[in-house]
Amino acid sequence: MPLLDGRVAVVTGGAQGIGLAIAAAFLREGASVVLGDLNPGTALADLGTDRVRVTRCDVTSGADVEALLATAVTEFGSVDVMVNNAGITRDASMRTMREEDFDQVIAVHLKGTWHGTRHAAAIMREQGRGSIVNISSLSGKVGMAGQTNYSAAKAGIIGLTKAAAKETARFGVRVNAIQPGLIRSPMTTAMPEKVWDQKMAEIPMARAGEPGEVAAVALFLASDLSSYMTGTTLEVTGGRFM
Repeated sequence: MPLLDGRVAVVTGGAQGIGLAIAAAFLREGASVVLGDLNPGTALADLGTDRVRVTRCDVTSGADVEALLATAVTEFGSVDVMVNNAGITRDASMRTMREEDFDQVIAVHLKGTWHGTRHAAAIMREQGRGSIVNISSLSGKVGMAGQTNYSAAKAGIIGLTKAAAKETARFGVRVNAIQPGLIRSPMTTAMPEKVWDQKMAEIPMARAGEPGEVAAVALFLASDLSSYMTGTTLEVTGGRFM
């Protein structure tokens, strides 16, 4: 039987990169999927199945996230899996970073994950089951120069995940996180070649990861294979910064 047979998953930031790969992996394992993204683009056509719905969603808005989850309940009957993946970067040194760039990154990553975790957990606790997967980053573990905003947000997601896991465990809701390292995506391949090469030199496996490799870990955490795991953080980094 497929790992997510008959289940309903919601994925934010699902129109490209890691989010789109997660949606595709979930669909292959039997789930129905609702994607939320500021720019849905061609995601519906890319996935090509009647078990997908795509809606515009600004994760910094609690009302938008509630509407996204309501779409899943209305269209497919439940929310069994929530993946908080939406993210942006606004990199600059701390000295030159604009306050609005700090605020925006914190709002999308940390507040957006809080909205998704909070509203999904409210539905899941009534059902007596559910899995929430929050996408953090290796930057939240070690801190990256030029990313005081991003590193702070991604570290905050780990703390949020642990606190939420403690609050919701008794209701059958699990909350876990993933910390990807250098993953080949539109956001990372846009970085300067010198920066890319520097990051590659730090990876023992000597290659970047692929979105599908993060999706496989998200599938594990979403499924019953991880039924006795909550509050954990899994690194998908090729061994970088062990």
